[in-house]
Amino acid sequence: MIAKERVFENRSALAEALARDVAGDLAEAIAARGEAVLAVSGGSTPKLFLEALSAADLPWAKVGITLVDERQVPESSDRSNARLVRTHLLRGKAAAANFIPLFQNPEAAKLARFDVAILGMGNDGHTASFFPGGGRLAEALSPPNGERLIDISAPGAGEPRLTFTLPVLMDSRSLKLHIEGPEKKQVLAQALGEGAVEEMPVRALLRSPKPITLYWCP
Repeated sequence: MIAKERVFENRSALAEALARDVAGDLAEAIAARGEAVLAVSGGSTPKLFLEALSAADLPWAKVGITLVDERQVPESSDRSNARLVRTHLLRGKAAAANFIPLFQNPEAAKLARFDVAILGMGNDGHTASFFPGGGRLAEALSPPNGERLIDISAPGAGEPRLTFTLPVLMDSRSLKLHIEGPEKKQVLAQALGEGAVEEMPVRALLRSPKPITLYWCP
């Protein structure tokens, strides 16, 4: 459920505020447990946020960074979310962080509970790699054997994907939804209405009791 909604005038203001909030969450986790784990999303929307976060004054060597989901492509591909993270986040101070990619890395499934997870949403109502028509969508939303990370394919997904399952994301200590533009706001309004989860899988997130903070700008 969306427990809090933060609205900003533009993308830069949103990126800076989200970076401050995430840095604060990570600092609290490090103070409490000596380390922190952050899961970020790919695509074009997070770039400004990732760049802003890279400048945060944190003990980055104590931060593990992974992805919510990933395309099954090598990092040499411009479609790689890992490449996005290395380019826009793992630089400057944040270069000291421990990055855990998903593609061809089974160790990623063993990661500790996320302190912060940041999700996006597509115009088709997908989040993470929970796509309408996904071949393993039901398993991704409710893994029968407790899987944490699964492969999934869907007509709108392009390449086969890897995604953390819904219970893993819901277990994050802090969960944030980052969307931009009026079209995405309309999609969100539709997702908050009635309808099947399979039609707009982001509804699984929105209908859960987990508090989510929404970050949006026009």
